[in-house]
Amino acid sequence: MYTFSKKLKTTALILMALGFVGIVYGFLAAPKTVEEAEKIIAASHHEEHKAEAVKEDAKTLVLPTEEVTKTEAVAANDTTKVATDSLVTSEDTTKAVAAVVVEKAEPAHESEAEVGKEKKEHAEHVFHQLQNKPWAALYIACIFFMLISLGVLAFYAIQQVAQAGWSPVLFRVMQGITAYLPVGSVIFFLLLVVTGLHVFESNHLFAWMAKGITEKGNPNYDEMVAGKSGYLNFAFWISRAAIFLLGWNLYRYISRKNCLSQDEASDNTFYKKNFKWSAGFLVFFIVSESIMSWDWLMSFDPHWFSTLFGWYVFASFFVSAITTISMVTLYLKSKGYLENVNSSHIHDLSKFMFGFSVFWTYLWFSQFMLIWYANIPEEITYFKMRIDFYTVPFWGAVVMNFVFPILVLINTDFKRIAPIIAGAGVVILCGHYIDFFNMVMPATVGDQWFIGVSEIASVLFFLGLFIYVVFTALTKVPLTPKRNPFIEESKHFHY
Repeated sequence: MYTFSKKLKTTALILMALGFVGIVYGFLAAPKTVEEAEKIIAASHHEEHKAEAVKEDAKTLVLPTEEVTKTEAVAANDTTKVATDSLVTSEDTTKAVAAVVVEKAEPAHESEAEVGKEKKEHAEHVFHQLQNKPWAALYIACIFFMLISLGVLAFYAIQQVAQAGWSPVLFRVMQGITAYLPVGSVIFFLLLVVTGLHVFESNHLFAWMAKGITEKGNPNYDEMVAGKSGYLNFAFWISRAAIFLLGWNLYRYISRKNCLSQDEASDNTFYKKNFKWSAGFLVFFIVSESIMSWDWLMSFDPHWFSTLFGWYVFASFFVSAITTISMVTLYLKSKGYLENVNSSHIHDLSKFMFGFSVFWTYLWFSQFMLIWYANIPEEITYFKMRIDFYTVPFWGAVVMNFVFPILVLINTDFKRIAPIIAGAGVVILCGHYIDFFNMVMPATVGDQWFIGVSEIASVLFFLGLFIYVVFTALTKVPLTPKRNPFIEESKHFHY
């Protein structure tokens, strides 16, 4: 039986405490009024405005009447200044300036009013974006860790249906990780409810939930969103979420119960039941995962859609899930547990990490290349926003999720070396968190993003909670199944 070490438990609790304090601070630090947002805008652009002012002053020097302008030239190899006079007729200059002033005087007043209105609208827009920032950071961390546990559950179901002979010694690790799914689901569902019911006025995450957006004549009316209101409405949206979360957790509960019952059984009845439940779950998972990705991620940009998006999201959290299985397994091995897990099991997990990293890249490139090549305005806005304002995280995700894994894990020997796998795993997990960051932040906070207290604190809180729940679950049952039909094959697996 595994014993949850005090050091790891203390670390998890500290992470949760620090994360909780940081999350609270992030919400308190967010602007409460438009005036505060205007001050933040002014402060952030102070240096830029100062530099522009210097340039403008240099360009708009006013010549006094009846003054002669002078041009100076400096010899290439001499310090002597040669001055030449260029006479400017002051009367002509004065008349020209006066004509321009008279011609532009009235439009200038109209322009000033329009500029003032635009500034006010911009300040309100930035105000909503800055208020969204702590909510978006909380949302990303919450859904990321929940989907990791869901990905592990799907991987476990695949092993059951495939009747894989190599993986049964890892089943308890997978079940321990999926123990986070009920906890993560409850928190995430509450977050969805709070967002949809506008419990907090500072929460403007989903644009299609704005008041009056589907009502003709309302200033917020959006024809395209109104056309999708039969699907994108809170009642239907939250109902789908409830069905998906309950379905996933129901399978998780039944499959674990059957697996534990199989240890005490005299035949393979419970194993066969798990096979049937796993096959049914995978059908449900395929459908629900695609719809989930549309509802919880793609609908942040209600004017944009991609037929590849469901697969793309799946690849991102699935490779993160396999990486998490590998990381937890390596940790338990380093503490003297999982004596039946050998380098061949680690090698196979590493192959999945490598393979699905390439699969994620294939989907990323397919989606990006087709939209870039077609160059349709309605489609390219999604990537233009991310390339223009999220340059580092956008391209950084490609490097961390493809370039780094393929350079490190393509070597067969490296797939068996724990420190290399652990290092690659950390980079992959960070890279896919940034991938989710890229999916959510541009549509919710626009160009007002930065990695601050809210982002770091949200990750720390859910990481601590994830560690605490997972490793507590691992202490409940033996780490090796007893009567799985393929357990002996798994113990002696060699590649």
